[in-house]
Amino acid sequence: MNNRDLLELCFRNLLRRRTRTLLAVVGVIVGTCAIVVMLSIGFGMTQSYQEQIEQYGNLHLIQVYSSNRGGVMSAGANEKGVLNDKTIETISNMKGVDAITPMVSEYLVVGIGKKVAQIEIVGVKMDVLEKFNYELADGRMLKNTDKMGILFGNWIPNWFYDPIKQDWGGDPIDVITNKIIITGNYDYGQKTSSSNDSSGGQQVTFKEYEAKGIGLLAETNDDSSYCAYMNIADVEKIAKEVKKARKEITINTGKKSYDRAMIYVGDINNSEKITKTLKEEMGYEVYSPTDWLSQAKETAQLIQGILGGIGGISLLVAALGITNTMIMSIYERTKEIGVMKVIGANLKDIQKMFLLEAALIGFLGGLIGLALSYILSLLMNTVLKDIISIAMGELGMYGSTISIIPWWVAVGSVAFATLIGVAAGYYPAKRAMNLSALESLRNE
Repeated sequence: MNNRDLLELCFRNLLRRRTRTLLAVVGVIVGTCAIVVMLSIGFGMTQSYQEQIEQYGNLHLIQVYSSNRGGVMSAGANEKGVLNDKTIETISNMKGVDAITPMVSEYLVVGIGKKVAQIEIVGVKMDVLEKFNYELADGRMLKNTDKMGILFGNWIPNWFYDPIKQDWGGDPIDVITNKIIITGNYDYGQKTSSSNDSSGGQQVTFKEYEAKGIGLLAETNDDSSYCAYMNIADVEKIAKEVKKARKEITINTGKKSYDRAMIYVGDINNSEKITKTLKEEMGYEVYSPTDWLSQAKETAQLIQGILGGIGGISLLVAALGITNTMIMSIYERTKEIGVMKVIGANLKDIQKMFLLEAALIGFLGGLIGLALSYILSLLMNTVLKDIISIAMGELGMYGSTISIIPWWVAVGSVAFATLIGVAAGYYPAKRAMNLSALESLRNE
C-alpha cells in the first residue's frame, strides 16, 4: 500500500466518524490554543519589561568602573580592576564588544553669550564614539581634528540661564556656535568673575577656554542626554588645570589610568556574558541596564512556565481523548483489520494507518488552534488591550504589546500537537497491528 492510498484511507476513516473525530480535534485545538496564548503573554511581559528598562538606559551600553577609584593604583602591571590603555585594549578584543572608550569627566561651567550652565563634560576617544551609533538632532559628530569641540546631549540646551537676571525661562539655547567659554569657575557670568577657595578663603583664578559647539545628539535613553562630550585629551588638560586652581590633591603614580570606561555591545544578548567576565574574572565594577533585564526575564519565564503548564494540562487531556478515539476505532474496525491481514496487508501498514490517523487529528487540531491563537492575540493587542493593561499595571508591567507569538512558537506548537497525536496513537496502533486476524473475523 503506497503512502497516497494510505493517506486517502485515513481521511475516509476519520470522516466516517465525524462526531468522534471532531471532539478529538477540538480537544487538541483547546490545548494548543491554551499553550500558545499563555506563552505569548509571557513573551509580551518580557517585551514590556524591556521597554520599561530602555526608558532608563541604553541596553547596548555597559559602564565599567575601576575597582580602585579614588585610590592609589598598585604597582603590579596585571592588577585586577585597573583601567589603563593596556586593559582597555584587552577588553576591546573580547567577543561581543563592538567599541570601548575610556572616559574622563569634570563638572564645568559652559558660557554662551550671557547665559551659562553647569555641565558634566566627558572626555572620550572621538574615533570610537562614532561606533556607539548615536543619532544627531543637529550639527555633526566630533572628529579627532576638532580642537576644543563639544558634542552636547539633548537636554543641555534647556539648562542655560542668565545668572545676573536669574532668568531660568526661555527657549532652548542654540549650542551650535563658535563662541563658547569653558571654565571651572562656578561664578562665571556673574558680577564676580572669580570664586573663593573654600579651604582658605583665598581668591582663585580659573582659566577660560574658548570652545565651539559641533553637534547636538538626538534624544536617547541613557546618560548621553545629560552631558557633553569632548576629545579626551582636551578634557584631561582642562581637568588638570582646574584641579590645580582649586588646589585639589592629586596622586601621581607615574602610570596613566582611568576611573571608568564605556562599552558598546551590538547584540544585547552578549551583554550578560561580558558583564559577568568583567566582574568575576577581571575584577571591575560594572553597571548595565541588562542586569535589570535579566532579572525581569527570570520573573517572566517563571510566570510563563506556570501559564504554559496550565495550557499543557489541556493538551494532556486532548491526548487522552485521541487515545480513547483510536482505541474505540479498533473495536469498531476489527473485521476491517482482520480482512486486511487475511488478504496480505503489511503489518507495518496497519500500524502506520492508525498512527497517521492520530497524527492527522493532532496536526489539524494544532493548525486550527494556532489560527485561533493568532486571533486571540490580535484581540488582546487591540480590543482588549486597555482592560488587560490595567491588570498588568497592577503587577508593575507597562508595555505596548500584550501578546507576542514568535514564529518558532507557531511552528513548534503545530509540530508538538502532531507529536502528541502520534504518541497518543502509538498504543492503539500497536494493538491493531498485533490483533489476530482469525479472532477478528470470528468475533465479527
